[in-house]
Amino acid sequence: MITPRTTAALALGAVLLVSGCAGGPGGRTGGKAELTVSTTTAIVADLVRNVGGDRVDVASVVPRHGDPHSYEPSPGDAARVARSDLVFSNGLLLEEPGITKMIHTNAPEGAPKVPLGERLEQYGGSAIRLAEDLGLDVLWLGWAVEGEVAGDGSHVRTTATALEGPGDLHVYLTDTLGTPQVVVDSADGFDTKDSFTLPPEAHTHVNWAFSKPGTYRLTVRGQTETLDGGTAPIGGGTVTFVVGGAPAPAGRTVLDGGHADIALDTRTKSVRIRSDDPATGRRVHRSTDDVVLSVPRRATETVPREEAYRFLGRPGATLWVLPQAVLGRHVHGDTDPHTWEDVANAEAYVRRIQDELTKADPGGRATYQRNTARYLKRLAALDDEVARTLGQIPEKNRKLITTHDAFGYLAHAYHLEIAGFVVPVPSREPSAAEIARLRATIRDREVPAVFVEPHLAARADVLRRVAEDEGVAVCTIYGDSFDDKVHDYVSMMRHNANELARCLGREGR
Repeated sequence: MITPRTTAALALGAVLLVSGCAGGPGGRTGGKAELTVSTTTAIVADLVRNVGGDRVDVASVVPRHGDPHSYEPSPGDAARVARSDLVFSNGLLLEEPGITKMIHTNAPEGAPKVPLGERLEQYGGSAIRLAEDLGLDVLWLGWAVEGEVAGDGSHVRTTATALEGPGDLHVYLTDTLGTPQVVVDSADGFDTKDSFTLPPEAHTHVNWAFSKPGTYRLTVRGQTETLDGGTAPIGGGTVTFVVGGAPAPAGRTVLDGGHADIALDTRTKSVRIRSDDPATGRRVHRSTDDVVLSVPRRATETVPREEAYRFLGRPGATLWVLPQAVLGRHVHGDTDPHTWEDVANAEAYVRRIQDELTKADPGGRATYQRNTARYLKRLAALDDEVARTLGQIPEKNRKLITTHDAFGYLAHAYHLEIAGFVVPVPSREPSAAEIARLRATIRDREVPAVFVEPHLAARADVLRRVAEDEGVAVCTIYGDSFDDKVHDYVSMMRHNANELARCLGREGR
């Protein structure tokens, strides 16, 4: 049997923010709805709409074309949430932190805020661990927060306070429109702007760019922040980098590949380096006094020509870079949040939606029960259809290469294999070696097609070019969002099944 999930992924180096929500812009429609409901995503909104029917007026914060990993809510979104009787999110850190904070800040007091993925098993679903290994030939380094923080919606702020070294350090992320957003910049000294926030038990991906080779020591501190403005210090530490071939201090472990995070631990009130053991796959924590982070000679890049990158220096100037690898503000925890790609998990969401709507509107109990029973029957038929359609794919062709690591549940539930997810490394073109690795994977694994998500199509040029050169098909798959062609959950899953069957070997129905 094919292993459902493989972590051998390929790393290579937007979102159209337009309205697409069904229903009105918040508030009750024509005075007929009993509940005004906000959801974070269009997928969740569609599930709620099928359970709630006419008794519920539903609006999604993220438009149907949007990316929940990076969408920044508007004042209009906040106003809609402020009029809501109930707010549903996916949870599991799928949503961009600004969305979560906006909901906690603006939802009326007493209005339930329900993260559907957080109690998945209780309603008959199942969660799987998120495995990340982008196969970079340099260290993939992120920021993380470990441990819980008291207070609903509280975050942890990490601030850079000092840097010792021969040059400047620029830490930045690149959003899904290709625009850099500076997190830390030592060139103009350090102040409160050299910071970022994360929810508890989350991590994010950033670019680390050094202007000169040598040894650097970066000092950071952390504090908790509650929604009412309260703060409390939670420690800090100093992290050592060796850049461009600089020698490492004797007696220290050198991390020069794989996945690692600079982790602020709220329990020990310290900064540690966590990484994945390549032999066992287990997470290892080390003191910052015992570890050196390597930015080797092969990490050499040049400053892009675009004006937005002037903070890095003059165009063409040399930098030593640990790349972000995953495009956009991709903040997440240990559990893969893309649960709905397994129809059984969508069924679990629907059962919980029924419970929550009934609690908020007991008078609608019979309506919600009737709608839920009807929709669950439809989803059960969909699950069978997806399994039957994907079952047509020859065993040797059951391999997925996509633009985003969003299909682990699809692979696990329907016996496919993740052969790779191709995500662009922001601010630079992919190297010849990376392109060669992609070609070799497509050729050696005999992959008949690759799959592009519509909202990431603008970032898939390399994948398209290599696929065309190798004579394999470029097909469409839906992950986090809809578009003008596909705008409901059943249609999305049916399209995905048919497209996978068509492109990986046989025509779908």
